[in-house]
Amino acid sequence: MSQAPADENPADEKVFGWVEKATLEPWGVEVKAKLDSGALTSSLDAREVERFEREDEEWVRFRLELEDEVTGELFTHEMELPVYRSIRLRGAGGTDRRPVVLMKVCMGDTVYEEQFSLRDREEMHYPLLLGRRTIGHLGFLDVRETFLSDPQCDEDSRLVAHEPDQD
Repeated sequence: MSQAPADENPADEKVFGWVEKATLEPWGVEVKAKLDSGALTSSLDAREVERFEREDEEWVRFRLELEDEVTGELFTHEMELPVYRSIRLRGAGGTDRRPVVLMKVCMGDTVYEEQFSLRDREEMHYPLLLGRRTIGHLGFLDVRETFLSDPQCDEDSRLVAHEPDQD
């Protein structure tokens, strides 16, 4: 992510806080998202993650179970998507291999197609974590602030498609 001098913020660059509201597209479900510059890949709360093969390709089946911040209602949706790649994470508990899929998220007035690792984040405070790959497309991150932008996407919103050569 490019950095401007402290007293300068180009007019076309958006500024986001370390916690923002985002919507998962195409459903428009609003969730709290933590922008975490310590994580490379974004992560989404997914339940019952199961890998399988379809036409000699690796796919993943999972269930979204998210509380919509606007309505307070529980949104559930079962999905099957091709696995874009897999990541291996090492921590105190050992090694964890997670599938990564491409999905769309609205931040501000723009829809971003991004990589999301799938993980049960039920015990986490934020169902959506946006890592550096995603933050780099958004604009500036102000770690002192929260909720600087509301998601306002519709069918006419600009789409920033995923670019594989940026992986």
